[in-house]
Parts: sequence; structure tokens; C-alpha cells
Amino acid sequence: MRRVLITGTAGFIGFHLARLLLAEGFRVHGYDGMTDYYDVRLKRRRHAFLLQNEGFSATEGMLEDQVLFDRVADDVAPEVIVHLAAQAGVRYSLENPRAYLDSNVIGTFTVMEAARRLGVAHLLMASTSSVYGANEEMPFSELEKADTQLTIYAATKKANESMGHAYAHLWGLPTTMFRFFTVYGPWGRPDLALYRFVDAILDGRPIDIYNNGDMYRDFTYVDDLVRSIRLLIDAVPPPAEDREEAVGGDSLSPAAPFRIVNIGNADKVRLLDFIDAVEEVLGRKAIRNYMPMQKGDVPATWADTSLLRRLTGYRPQTGFREGIAQFVSWYREYHGK
Repeated sequence: MRRVLITGTAGFIGFHLARLLLAEGFRVHGYDGMTDYYDVRLKRRRHAFLLQNEGFSATEGMLEDQVLFDRVADDVAPEVIVHLAAQAGVRYSLENPRAYLDSNVIGTFTVMEAARRLGVAHLLMASTSSVYGANEEMPFSELEKADTQLTIYAATKKANESMGHAYAHLWGLPTTMFRFFTVYGPWGRPDLALYRFVDAILDGRPIDIYNNGDMYRDFTYVDDLVRSIRLLIDAVPPPAEDREEAVGGDSLSPAAPFRIVNIGNADKVRLLDFIDAVEEVLGRKAIRNYMPMQKGDVPATWADTSLLRRLTGYRPQTGFREGIAQFVSWYREYHGK
């Protein structure tokens, strides 16, 4: 069985990726700090679910604890590392920017050092669509410059991309960065928009709608996202001397076995249409509190996913109405509402 070390397995995306890899026969070791950014009980229930599979094991620890992480990595001896753990949340980065430097920069350095030392076959790390920042040309392409980040969260993720490229160049470490676009689905984070909307509507509380609803997002269903990651595990960026003709539009670096790949639904959805669909699934109307744009936010995101399709033959395709229905079904069961 292939051995994979995943950081953030008690988190939303890491949990779903671990489930998928375990179902395919991988042996997965998770590493998670169980921080209290949101309800730790939800994180522990995710891990408890994963631990029902004998192919899963886990360590609780912070990424900044390099001694512990190195010991775990040595024991696991992974062929692949997927680094998903991070201090998440664009808005929280306005309140506590230091947490993002500690987790997203120092923590990522810890992971890269372990990957370098162990000589893993492939290091895959999560970035975000937020790195596109003030870019206006859409859909966003990996070949565009991304130098105008608008939040500390986005800046730390762009720093991760630069660090990853440097390590790939210096040590020949095959590295793939993926930029996620507005991920949602069952077992999601309580601070994400869909979770907050459903929770508030069912409780009869108002929902905050920023920029008066004149916003667009590329909503990406979590199952599509982790399927994309699974396929990218096998799409290892080759060193320059071993390259054949590159696929069209490849972001493969000329100086390193390194590439960046968008993972999105390749469709921008108006926020008000998304809320209408939530109301339809719930059979209830929301109390709408229209608000101005939040600092650091952007009016639209939209992914060009042609590179993902060329590399893997796969294209995320779950429509937002179907994805909302799946989330609501899980939410009602989980909360008994």
C-alpha cells in the first residue's frame, strides 16, 4: 500500500481526502493540531470516523513543532506528503495576522524540510484562489502573474508557493501547488458561507450578505476537489532533463519540477443565486441583511481549470444546487434539525 502523510486530516478538506485515499487502499497518516479556530468537537468526530479504517493513523501536534513532525515523518516514511493544514479564513486574518505567519509560513517550512530530507516522490501543498488578489482578468489562469494579494492570509499562501518553488529548484523536490476556489460540502467548516447561511436560516436569524449580494464565486464541491487532488498525486512534475513536450498551458517551471494547478468548478455563480438555492432546498426564506464589501474581499472568483483537465482528464462538475442539497442533508443529520 502507498503511504501518504496528510497534514490537516481533522480539517474539512483533509478529512475528505483521507477518506478517498483510504477507500482506494492507501495507508494514510494524519497530522493535525486540533486548534480551536472552530468547534474542536467537529474535528474530533472527523478523526474518529477516519480511525474506523485500519489503514488510518494520526498524530495530534502543531506544525511549528518541528521535532515532533520530523519524528512522525521518519516513522511513517511516506512516499507522498499532502500539506493541507493551515490557519484558514480570510476575515480572521484581519484580526490575528500573527497566527497566519506561525502556521502558514513556519508550519509549511517544517513540512518542506521533512519532504526534502526524506526525498519524497511528490509534495503537494494547498494554496488558494485568494492569491489572485486584485487581478481582474477572468477566468483566473495559473499563467497569470499573482502579485497583488489583498490579505495576510493570501500573502502567506503566495509565500508558500514561492518557498515551494525554491525547494523544488534547490533540491529537485517534485512539488505541486493547488489553488482552491470556494470549497463547500458535507462536514464543512462552520465559518464557511454555506454553513452559516443554513444554520442562520433554520434558526430564524438574519444572514449577512456582503457587497449587497453583487458577488460571484466559483463554488467547488469537496468531492470534486479531493478527486482532483488524488489524480494530481500521480501527475508528478518532471525535472527539466526528463521532460517531453509539455501539455498546453502548463504552469510547469522552467527551473524546477514545480507547477501550480487551479482546482475549481470553472463556473462563476452569483451569490444571490446561491442563496436562492439554499432557500429552495430548506423550504424557508432567509432574513437578508445586506452589507457593504468587507475589507480584503474581492467581487468575483472564477477558475480556468483547463490545466487540471489536461493533466488528469478530470473536470469538477457538481452543480451548486446539487452540492447544496448534499450539504443540507448532512447538516440536518449531524445537528438533528
